[in-house]
Amino acid sequence: MNMDYDVLIIGGGLVGASLAIALDGAGLRVALVEAAPPRVDQQPSYDERNLALARATVNALTALGVWEKCGARATPIRKIHISRQGEFGAVRLDAIRHGLDSFGAVLPARELGNGLLARLDVCRELTRLAPAKLITVVAAADAITATLATADGDCTLRTRLLVGADGTASFVRSALGIETQNVDYAQTAFVCTITPQRAPDCAYERFTATGPVALLPLAERRVGVVLTVPTADTARVAALDDSGFVDLLHERFGWRLGRLSRPGRRVSYPLRRVQAQRLVAPRAVLVGNAAQTLHPIGAQGFNLGLRDALTLAELLVDGVRASTDPGVTALLAAYAERRREDREGTIAMSDGLARFTANEAPPLKLLRSFGLLALDRIAPLQDVLVRRGMGFRGKPPRLALSGSFIESPARTPVYSSAIKEDR
Repeated sequence: MNMDYDVLIIGGGLVGASLAIALDGAGLRVALVEAAPPRVDQQPSYDERNLALARATVNALTALGVWEKCGARATPIRKIHISRQGEFGAVRLDAIRHGLDSFGAVLPARELGNGLLARLDVCRELTRLAPAKLITVVAAADAITATLATADGDCTLRTRLLVGADGTASFVRSALGIETQNVDYAQTAFVCTITPQRAPDCAYERFTATGPVALLPLAERRVGVVLTVPTADTARVAALDDSGFVDLLHERFGWRLGRLSRPGRRVSYPLRRVQAQRLVAPRAVLVGNAAQTLHPIGAQGFNLGLRDALTLAELLVDGVRASTDPGVTALLAAYAERRREDREGTIAMSDGLARFTANEAPPLKLLRSFGLLALDRIAPLQDVLVRRGMGFRGKPPRLALSGSFIESPARTPVYSSAIKEDR
């Protein structure tokens, strides 16, 4: 086995696998390391969540050849309804009004995981190491030496660039000495699917005093549910039977879809923001949840992490053409700068919404209602909301705009009228 690589990706979850696929065939020696075996049922990030994929994400997965392997099981998001319980404002978004066929799509994380694994299986030049676990990192001027624990014993690799795509509790981030800013929202999200009386044609985000509720359209008349509750109420909600859980969901969401029934298996997640204080270190870089883990409000976590990976891939591919060392300081600084606007803006939006929409102060209630009314009725404001929600904030990575930048970097962008740089 070759022990020297240009890029060593730690973490084969949704973001790490996407990065590996984007770099395959680019002229770099790339290895992907994953602690779990390469199976959907053992990969922790391929879980019970239903992912709301932004338009930019769907574009990128299509260009990567992943969408053809899983997109048939996706449900387009053509309408979005945003409201706040007990208040009079609401925002109604319709893709047709913005000249689009959809704002994105909803896809179960396990289905996306299946698509990624199928696409990884046909990568031409990628080395996959699984199960394997990173146990030490030693940095030098020209390379990083990484020691992996495998079923056959420890092995040592050298890489010119180490990529931490290993999730919220990132070992890479800790090993590099990168500190985090942590915010505990004192909330827990319960995730499941449910069957509504009326088939949904819309994605709903409902803000309440105790946290947001999202209902996302799925195939076969099902909807994906994200119900947020205060941490202090987690044990009580977890103990509810199906009837009690449905009653709570009706209490928080209402009856827009008629009677809800047949909830699927519920899984809960504590909600917190974990934000790396910097994205790069000598010959190392962070992407995805290793770089930032967000509150699920607005469904931006995976979408943001994928844009991390796509931006890094774009810079690395451009670097190959210029014979640039993939771990050189200038390239990593360019990555951090390219990600700054999108990352900071998306984190601020997610954090601000989580705090602002739960605040019960009377002046804020009135302000929220008028704000939602303005977004619903003032077209330029809605255009900005739509563009950013679809993942086109700042300078989007080229792969999110059209086809593969490896093969055709000058290809005409998809939805060019909707994705001008957001300045």
